[in-house]
Amino acid sequence: MQIGKIALINPVILAPMAGVTDLPFRLLAKEMGCGLVYSEMVSDKGLLYKNCHTVDMLKIDERERPVAMQIFGSEPSSMAEAARCVEQAGANIVDINMGCPTPKIVKNGSGSALMCEPELAYRIMVSVVEAVNVPVTVKIRKGWNQKSINAVQMAKLAQKAGIAAIAIHGRTREEFYSGEADWDIIRQVKESVDIPVIGNGDIRTPYDAQRMLCETGCDGLMIGRGAQGNPWIFCQVAQYLSTGEILPLPTAEERLAVMLRHLDMLVEYKGEYLGVREMRRHGAWYTKGLHRSSELRLQFNQAVCKEDFINILDEFT
Repeated sequence: MQIGKIALINPVILAPMAGVTDLPFRLLAKEMGCGLVYSEMVSDKGLLYKNCHTVDMLKIDERERPVAMQIFGSEPSSMAEAARCVEQAGANIVDINMGCPTPKIVKNGSGSALMCEPELAYRIMVSVVEAVNVPVTVKIRKGWNQKSINAVQMAKLAQKAGIAAIAIHGRTREEFYSGEADWDIIRQVKESVDIPVIGNGDIRTPYDAQRMLCETGCDGLMIGRGAQGNPWIFCQVAQYLSTGEILPLPTAEERLAVMLRHLDMLVEYKGEYLGVREMRRHGAWYTKGLHRSSELRLQFNQAVCKEDFINILDEFT
């Protein structure tokens, strides 16, 4: 698969997830064979006002390339400037968020609220494409609700604007993440445009990945929640698509080893206070389904330092 001039080693892609796809998580995904990683969304205004936390989110490690940085906003001019900041930070691809359903994003006219404003969305896409020299992608949803399903219209506008690839989540904003993703809308989008289309929604196993490719004809596969606590999904999907081989699931020991490495990376990148607190939810994801996982989750939520986490896992094993 290729996005602009960026060639991917495989079509398996890490979806942008707020509060999840930070640098440590992206590195783990890349090590597990992910073809392209997306950052968590970055505020255009945060970049323009040089907010320290926002600017810090632009840090890139050479080991994670190619990397796409996602920006969100609702004004063409500020989104263009934010895109320049992202390009200067070294991103291989700039992505425009038109799919986030959370109220705090939508109420400001950003994220999936742009699905209700096709003309504004088009102006934003044009301004971003014209502002940078790297490929620009966009992530959308099926529509705002079942009465306003306009993914095909948005995809055509994206192609007209010069967007290099489009990712579509098969749910409306109203659905958030409930129910089943509609893969047929992904097929409709794929049939309506010539640029690469990336399917997103309910890919949790290699079989899901293969089925989405077959049913939609999409060019790439974007995995989000299926990768939470499970970075192995990238090598599993890539291997299955390439050879038909199903790799064994990670053992409990392998899960805990990667979890500890993730903890180390978070602490190194964000400091012990923040790193440990962010690891609490990752710990719950990594240990989901294991014996005593509910007890572990409660203990993780009490951890305040790296040593606490290590002691909890030592007692568990």
